[in-house]
Amino acid sequence: MKPLQGKVTVVAGATRGAGRGIAVSLGEAGATVYCTGRSTRGQLSNMNRKETIDETAELVTEAGGNGIAVRVDHTVEKEVKALFERIRSEQDGQLDILVNDIWGGDPLTEWNTSFWEHSLDNGLLMQRRAVHSHMITSYYGVPLMVARKQGLLIEITDGTDYRYRGNLYYSLAKSSVIHLAQSMSAELRPHNVIALALTPGFLRSEAMLDHFGVTENNWREAGKQDPHFLMSETPAYIGRAVAALASDPHVAQKSGQALSTWSLSEEYGFTDRDGSQPHWGNYAIEQGFA
Repeated sequence: MKPLQGKVTVVAGATRGAGRGIAVSLGEAGATVYCTGRSTRGQLSNMNRKETIDETAELVTEAGGNGIAVRVDHTVEKEVKALFERIRSEQDGQLDILVNDIWGGDPLTEWNTSFWEHSLDNGLLMQRRAVHSHMITSYYGVPLMVARKQGLLIEITDGTDYRYRGNLYYSLAKSSVIHLAQSMSAELRPHNVIALALTPGFLRSEAMLDHFGVTENNWREAGKQDPHFLMSETPAYIGRAVAALASDPHVAQKSGQALSTWSLSEEYGFTDRDGSQPHWGNYAIEQGFA
């Protein structure tokens, strides 16, 4: 009943949102999950939110896995290097799954602003936090997989293609990690290591619930402000997508692809926490913005 029992995983950016959902779902499947991020109980990040990696690790353990919280700023090379040196020591070099979910770009994105009017500093920092961090993490994490000739690397993004996403800097960050997955897949294929990208639909994260002034208990009330929110999905949905991919013996066939929660829910049959299967892809087509 625990298909990932004995597997060692890292969820980089596990403090909240998709990262927390992924970490907990991997825990439900029996994995050991290193939960990394900048916010701990004793030291919150400048995102100024209450969620911490300590809480995420506890949720992983409660779900049936082994949660290990490690404070890491993934833009700082020495901290990332130390993380994987620790895993090499504690797990005898075993690393089965690496999920790059580092973001930190919400306070940096200036929507409805042309790129030449947008803060250049914020736009460049977004690339540092959301793209360079993924590159640094993969640089130090992937060698553990290559050494064992097995592993799965998942890049979390927004969308499955390269279309414009409403802000140049945001769009560049999200499309860049799709190409990272494609490029890494090409170079990792001879080593039997898989790399792919994965997107949620409209994610009902803690921050999004706060934005609308609702909770998970009454989240549908936010549909009065934004009808699209009624098609949102919890972080558990993308978590179950990752667990399904990690448990699939034929996942190598998906290497290099950009996948979605809604397409994988159709393929693997998993549901969101309430038993539903939100399909942002179909909804986007119906609404005319696909």
